[in-house]
This record gives sequence, C-alpha cells and structure tokens, in this order.
Amino acid sequence: MTRYLVTSALPYANGPLHFGHIAGAYLPADVYARTLRQQGEELLFVCGTDEHGVAITQSAEQAGVAYAEWVARWRDQIGGTFEALSIRFDVWSGTSVAPRHGEFSKEFFRRLNRNGYLVRQTADQLYSAAEGQFLADRYVVGGCPKCGYEKARGDECPRCGSWLDALELIEPRSRRSGAPLERRATTHWYLDLPKLRDEHLGAWVANKDWKPNVAPFLNALVKDTLPRAITRDMAWGVPLPEDTPDYEPGKVLYVWFDAPIGYVSITAQWCAERGDPEGWKLWWQSPDTRLVHFLGKDNIPFHGFVFPAMLYGQKQDYVLPWAVPANEFYNLEGKKFSTSEGWTIPLEAFLARHDPEVARFYLLASCPETADSEWLWQGYQSAAGQLADAIGNLATRVLRFVAKNAENRVPAFEPVAGAADERFLLEQCGPIGDPGEHVRGFRFRRAAEALIQNATLGNVFVDRMAPWTLRKQDPERALLVLHLAVQWIANLARWLAPVCPGKAQSLWAMCGGQGAVADQGWPADLVPGGAWRPIPAGTPLGEITALFRKLDDTEVAAEQAALGQPPS
Repeated sequence: MTRYLVTSALPYANGPLHFGHIAGAYLPADVYARTLRQQGEELLFVCGTDEHGVAITQSAEQAGVAYAEWVARWRDQIGGTFEALSIRFDVWSGTSVAPRHGEFSKEFFRRLNRNGYLVRQTADQLYSAAEGQFLADRYVVGGCPKCGYEKARGDECPRCGSWLDALELIEPRSRRSGAPLERRATTHWYLDLPKLRDEHLGAWVANKDWKPNVAPFLNALVKDTLPRAITRDMAWGVPLPEDTPDYEPGKVLYVWFDAPIGYVSITAQWCAERGDPEGWKLWWQSPDTRLVHFLGKDNIPFHGFVFPAMLYGQKQDYVLPWAVPANEFYNLEGKKFSTSEGWTIPLEAFLARHDPEVARFYLLASCPETADSEWLWQGYQSAAGQLADAIGNLATRVLRFVAKNAENRVPAFEPVAGAADERFLLEQCGPIGDPGEHVRGFRFRRAAEALIQNATLGNVFVDRMAPWTLRKQDPERALLVLHLAVQWIANLARWLAPVCPGKAQSLWAMCGGQGAVADQGWPADLVPGGAWRPIPAGTPLGEITALFRKLDDTEVAAEQAALGQPPS
C-alpha cells in the first residue's frame, strides 16, 4: 500500500518566521497533507527546527544565552507560529533534541565513508591562537581586499558588496576577541558529489519529472557539482564519529549535512514514542513510500540532489524523493521581507487583528508555485471579501431560511420529485471543480480557485431556484431545493477543510454535520442519483453564524502605512 512521507524544510532556530516562509514551505505542505488524509491516504507529516551551525552560535553569544537555550526558545516560538496558523505536523522536534539524531547523523557519515563517497582534503583556514580554535567565516573581520573597508566580514564586504574568501582579508582578526589570526592547515571530509552523480544521481535527476521551476536549477547544479565539505572546526553540532579513521577532535558535522538527516531522526522519534523504535524503516526504506519534500527554491540543491546523494550513498534501500514541489520566493508589496528594515508583517500582531484562516486561503491563492509572488494588502482584502460573499453569505442566507421555514432541520428529499432540480444543480449551474486534484498536482492556486468555483456554483443554483419565491408557489418543491442547497454547502465544508480547517468545521456543524469534517472523506459521486449528499434528512441544523469578515479600506490603508516602520 502506498504511503506518503511529507516533510517541510526544517526552519532555522535563529529567528522568527514570516509569511514568505509560510507560503513557500509550510502551508502548501499542510494543505497537501490534510487533503490526502481526507482522501484516505496513509501519511506522516514531519518537521522540526534545524538547530546547529555558526549563525546560531553567533546569535546566542551576542544574546549571552547558552546554545541549547537559544534554539529551544526559537523552537517554541516557531512551533507556536505554526499552531496559530493551524499548520499541524504529526511530529515536531529539533535536531539538537531528537533522541537519535546524533546516532543517525554519525551513521550516515560512517556508511558514506565505508562506501567510498567521502574524501579528505587539507586546506588553509584562519586560526585564533588566543581562542585556541579555527574560526568560521562569520567570526572573522578584516580589511576588504577590494575596497579597503576595515570591517569586512569573512564572507562578504558590507561596503562594496564583494563576496570574499576569509583568507583574502587584510590583517584578519577575531570578531569576538579582536585577536589577530593566522593561517593554519586543517583537514576536512568532503562528500564526493561528482562520484555519486556519475554512479547514479545524474541519471536519476535527468530522468525525473520535476516541477518546471526545479528542473533547470537541478540540471545546472548536477553538471557543475564539486565535492562539498561536511565537517567544520567548532563545538556546537554533531561531533565527528570517534571511530573515524584519522579522527581529529574538535570537528562537527556541517549543519547542512546533519539537518536533512533530521527528517529521518524525527521520524524515528515519532515511531519510538508509539512503541515501535524500528518503525522508521517502513517510512524510509520501503518502496511503497512516496517521499515529498516541500521547500523554498533556495533549498532545491539540498533536497533535489545533495540529500538524495546522501540517501543513495547509504546503500540501505533508502527511498529517494518522489516529488520536490519547491516554491519560488514570496515577497511583500513589491519588496523582499526584511525584519531589520521593518518591511514585514509581525505575525503575532497580525493574528491579533486578523483571521488566520483567511490568511491561509490568501497565501494559498497567491502561492509562488513557479514564479515569485507577493502579499498585497489589497489582495488580502479581496480574498476576505471573496470568502465572505461566495461561502459565508451562501451559508447564512440558505441555512437561516431553512431554520425559519423548515423547522431548523434539513428538509426531506424525494429522489423522483427532486431529480430535475438535482440535475440542474450538478449539470447546469457551472462546472464542478476538484480542489483535491489540483492539490495532488501541487497546483495550489488552482485549488483555491476550484473552491471558490464550487461556492459560486451553489450561489448560482440558489439564485436561479429562488426558494424564497418558490415557497409561495410550490412549497414542497422549495423544500427539495433547500435540501439540495444544504447538501451542497456541506460538501463545501469538506472541500474547505484542508484550507480553512476551523471555518470548515464551523460550516459543517451549521449544516448539522456530526464529528470532524476532516473525517468525512472527500466529496465524490457528484452525479444525479449519486451518493453525494452527506447529511441525513431531518438532521437539526447547528448554530448559524457569520464565517468571514470583510476588511474596509481604512484597515488596509493602516496596514500599508505600517510597512517600513523600524522594529520596536
């Protein structure tokens, strides 16, 4: 039986998320996971924070906080953001706390080494005698060899913008202590990507059906690939296995190497918590598994080539990605999100003023699937109005009319008498879209369009049948029409569930639906006489409330005016 293992790129535990991250890697994955589950697929949705690397140590030191405390703080905050946006993983963890992460990472290293896919290379690096260690580029400052700026960083000059090699800096010194630095030789292990490409990964990449925005990127990468370092001289991270031939203390696995292994170790954590410590193999080493990585385009190299090379190099029957639906960048009103410049939407403040489920719909409807897209406040306003008009207004006007004129119960339906009206609804009010089909094809914008299309179809049916008029002329037929309208709204709740799960549950309950709407399956058999009507006749309706609120122009103008304000 096919099972789906869905991952979202591990967010880096060093700062808050913004809507660009959400639209790129997390909301599409959540909608995909919810849709497939509702359609009866076996699926596991895995994520956690990426918690190693120099950027984290640098930020923690500046804040005067222990590394573990720093990443725990961001793990909790990022997890809270996902919770507030109803992005629900089956397991949420982190690479410094997943119990077996170090074990898995070291074993990946060992197997790659034993299988001949690692090489050792010696090169010069800047060393601080005062601190007794080699320094990563971010800890180095000095004179820029291009423009002479005295505070250039080890990787870039902030004055002239030149990319730099730390060894090029004039009179390099430690950014932390100010001590002068010297060149010393150090040895590191490299992943032999050219060998892995020539043996298998090159053909695999070339023959795979990638998204159109992914294929060109990967083809160029594979052609020009070089060995890539997988160790660093630092203390925070997964230590190099001590049984490594020519072992040297003080080295850790490079963060880019251990981070994707987090998908495996976090899966193992989930299995162990359920009493099956070896159950991760079913998800990672069974040919029945379809591995789907959701991510932004900056992560395409790692998930489309490097991590598959690491998996293949284990020679342990690991599955390679079935799909990598990478998205492009998501911007804000014509510019990149920038927390430092205030060009952002602080999520805590946003959620205090706005409906997160409307944001989910708008982010999906403007998803950067194959080209960069952006959050526009007027676009968000339009989306809120669209939901209020197409779904919210349809529900309240129909259900309140039923409550008043049919004793607050779903009216009875006689198949023969109602056959013509059922046929009119399903065949003559407009094409019926399938949001699920588009979600499966990673066409999230089209899925949002199909949802509104189906709501519009319901409005067309109600407007043309005009049950408020029909009730005076033919009350029995009016009840048949209302029955069909309620059933269509109930199906809208089922289509809406992956996108706006809370609103969908409210809508389902308003129609008299029992239990969780996500457990009701996907609308099917939408043909005259088909089994598409999920609510039994005579079912009492639930409390009828307005689902969506429109935004006025004043609110939008205030949000636009707040952009670019320095962070408080």
